Amino acid sequence: MMEQQIQTSLVRLQQYIESSEFCGYDPYDTLNSRFDFKRFGKWGPAIAIQIQKRNPLNIRPLLGVNGGFNPKGMGLMLKAYSLLYQKTWSTAFLVKAHELFFWLHTHYSKGYAGKCWGYNFDWANPDGNLPAYTPSVVVTSFVVDGIFEYFKATGSIDAKNDICSAAEYIRKDIPVSEFPEGISFAYTHLSKGCCYNASLLAAEVLAKSDYISGKSVNRDMILKAMDMVLSKQKKSGAWWYSYNSVTGKERNQIDFHQGFVLVSLHNLNQLMEKPISDVHAAITRGLEFYKQIQFYPDGRSLWRLPKKWPVDIHNQSQGIITFAKLKGFNPDYLAFAKTIAYWSIDQMQDKTGYFYFRKYPFYTNKISYMRWSQAWMLLALSELIWNE
Repeated sequence: MMEQQIQTSLVRLQQYIESSEFCGYDPYDTLNSRFDFKRFGKWGPAIAIQIQKRNPLNIRPLLGVNGGFNPKGMGLMLKAYSLLYQKTWSTAFLVKAHELFFWLHTHYSKGYAGKCWGYNFDWANPDGNLPAYTPSVVVTSFVVDGIFEYFKATGSIDAKNDICSAAEYIRKDIPVSEFPEGISFAYTHLSKGCCYNASLLAAEVLAKSDYISGKSVNRDMILKAMDMVLSKQKKSGAWWYSYNSVTGKERNQIDFHQGFVLVSLHNLNQLMEKPISDVHAAITRGLEFYKQIQFYPDGRSLWRLPKKWPVDIHNQSQGIITFAKLKGFNPDYLAFAKTIAYWSIDQMQDKTGYFYFRKYPFYTNKISYMRWSQAWMLLALSELIWNE
């Protein structure tokens, strides 16, 4: 049985989330402010986002930023409640899963080839900005992942249709780059390029659609997307973040996205009719790097290699998810997932139930973020219980 500390932590977090009615702030929601940061030039909005993300004092009420419903967060929580329902058969979990699915089923970005979802805030950098709810493969994939688990729990025809519809968005709206090693799906319909975890998440949507429809219409594209990412794994087992086809250079960023890539490859291999041995070998190497290099033995994660600080709750939650889900690769991984959970609960969970954003050597950013912190930790603790 799962240790009482983890069970108690999950209940406290669940109570906090439900008392907040799934609504809250996000590290990147600054442009939901009533102030127009564009008055400070093209850098204004991007700088405002980055400053506020690092600010340990929550001044959002002063800026006129209200809490909101984040589609990605809603998808993560839908998966968590669907897993908990299938583990316990408690109708209380099912009721919340119904509520979350209905919200996602009715709140999607309109005007695309299929159902898709985006963040509930504007995003900006010096090159331009994306309006709120502009869909992306990342948000859409995590929503579909939640709906997929809900479909397995309930057999909902609406859920099945939403997954197949999202696959149409991937196929018809998302640009695909071709390389000698394979293909890469773009991050949004407005972008190009090769972001490894994003491309695999797009492939996951197609694979889930094939799986529930009993067809293999997307198999060739899925395999080519996997081939591209597999070709970029380092000898150490690590993946960097992305590849620029113009410059031929990779973005050297190693953090929780290593866990994303590992889980996606595992999911895709399980969804395929015939699992691929090369994928299993790549995951094995990647997991060893993830555990030995990106975490301390006590369960504390490094931030972005080689930087040790801050400890980000997203790194912690992804570690729990990855080692719990991929426990079959090493008999020690489930125990290590629990170790990460214990450290996170002890060091980063507030007495009111929510989890802190980031922990630094001399202070902690205790702002509550619904998607980044609470939704991810709800899913992480649910995955632990599911995989027990």
